[in-house]
Amino acid sequence: MMMNKRLMDTVDCSKKYIGKTVALQWCSLVSNIIVMVVFAGILGRLAQPTAEPGQLAVDMLIVVTALIVKFSCTIMASRMSHLSSKEVKKVLREMIYRKLLRLGSNYRESIQTSEIVQVAVEGVEQLETYFGAYLPQFFYAILASLTLFLVLSFVNLPSAFALLICVPLIPVTIIAIQKWAKKLLAKYWGQYSTLGDTFLENLQGLTTLKIYQADQLKHQEMNEEAERFRKITMKVLTMQLNSIAVMDLVAFGGAALGIILSVTQYRAGRVTLEGCFLIILLSADFFIPMRQLGSFFHIAMNGIAASDKIFRLLDLPEEEKKAEALSKDSSILCRGLGFSYEENREILKRIDMQIPRGSFTAVVGESGCGKSTMASIFMGKSKGYTGSVTIGGKELSGLSEESLMENLTYLGHQSYLFKGSVRDNLLMGNQKATDKEMWEVLERTKLADFLRGEKGLDTPLAERASNLSGGQRQRLALARALLHQSEVVIFDEVTSNIDVESENEIMAQMHSLAKSKTVILISHRLANVVDSDCIYVMEEGRIAESGNHEKLLAAGGLYTRLWNMQQSLESYGKG
Repeated sequence: MMMNKRLMDTVDCSKKYIGKTVALQWCSLVSNIIVMVVFAGILGRLAQPTAEPGQLAVDMLIVVTALIVKFSCTIMASRMSHLSSKEVKKVLREMIYRKLLRLGSNYRESIQTSEIVQVAVEGVEQLETYFGAYLPQFFYAILASLTLFLVLSFVNLPSAFALLICVPLIPVTIIAIQKWAKKLLAKYWGQYSTLGDTFLENLQGLTTLKIYQADQLKHQEMNEEAERFRKITMKVLTMQLNSIAVMDLVAFGGAALGIILSVTQYRAGRVTLEGCFLIILLSADFFIPMRQLGSFFHIAMNGIAASDKIFRLLDLPEEEKKAEALSKDSSILCRGLGFSYEENREILKRIDMQIPRGSFTAVVGESGCGKSTMASIFMGKSKGYTGSVTIGGKELSGLSEESLMENLTYLGHQSYLFKGSVRDNLLMGNQKATDKEMWEVLERTKLADFLRGEKGLDTPLAERASNLSGGQRQRLALARALLHQSEVVIFDEVTSNIDVESENEIMAQMHSLAKSKTVILISHRLANVVDSDCIYVMEEGRIAESGNHEKLLAAGGLYTRLWNMQQSLESYGKG
């Protein structure tokens, strides 16, 4: 019942802790039985006029010793349960992490980020309870029932047998609702994932929604998703409460039956007074383990439903490992490049582009024309393109992700900086970088003086480096990119929303890099691309024009129109 062999085999290391937990719980039960036997004896002797006063001290000593043993076993069982849960979280989260590494940077083509977060966090937490509480209780409940039957069979076999027969009614109740509960919980997790997807998508696109005044519509859609999740949650809670009520009825009814049988057997003279008291005291213990198992059942069901999603992630097909690596030739050539996120909705349409090694190439155009999609393809994040893309004469689709990460660097307008220190973040660009090399790139990005006034390379950073200004964050991200020392560097709107001084410093570093590296600049601001070797102007997924700044202005096409518009706006702002 509720045993998943694959799950057990996956977290095989937890079995020893489960075994120890069950053994300690059983020792606690034995201690409790000893206490009950002693109390039953005391009650029986109190009814006799010939009771020995000295026996009471011995009985109390036995009771205290048994209670100490029970307390110790309970504490150690709790410790074993914690260790089992700890192993489960460690193993499963490591497996999820390694799976994502194998799927690579384009994992989002197979699974939503929100679903990964849900199964890796809450899903694993549900399985923590499954391994730490449900499984030990499952084995202990069976062992406890047999132990109590064996003890009471020496007191009164009919009573012991009747109690043993009633105990399975609780698992029968659990099995009866298991099929319904499994379907309901599958719907619950499906709705939970949908709600997470909607929330994350709206949160990431909040700025765009505000700009296009679509936030009210998305707010309404979010409310509808939340209402559906509320309804399925209430159905789960109703199912849980109803099943708990049935299990309580069985448990209390069984305990009452034990009391009735003990009194009946005593009146018939088939059991002593001490035996009668012992049956009454242990009747509840017959049902408590199974009742506790029932209380863990719903959490276990939730864990099993979560494990299905975890295994769906772990079973996602992986691309064959590509061994082909890039050479130092970093030239890029596109021929008939096309790409679609959805069928019948082309983003890129037959793009022809040539980017020589050691050149400064710019890609410009209005928002939504496909500039960033092209960068995503170059970085290997977007697969399934049509046409041909070669880097150093080798087809992009045949290159290993490791080689792409080593030879290409992407710097966007919101490059992520992690909580930690400046040193920690810089080392992500090059783990072998020395302090001297780190200070050199900080000098180049004009951050060195500021950091010397703080704590140098050990200056702490908040999440996303929120304790730095926008310009400082972008320059630190640039310093990390410079440490990477790759052959191709792609700058995607890196000067958006930063101060003029930082913008000038970043542009200076781009031109410096272009002397030895291949630099691709994606920008909406044409003033930044004036000195580019070649400018590709995109419109609705196509290359509308290409050439240097002077040639494009002379052509009087789309580039000229965009240039004049921006110049007019900037002049108006200055005026």
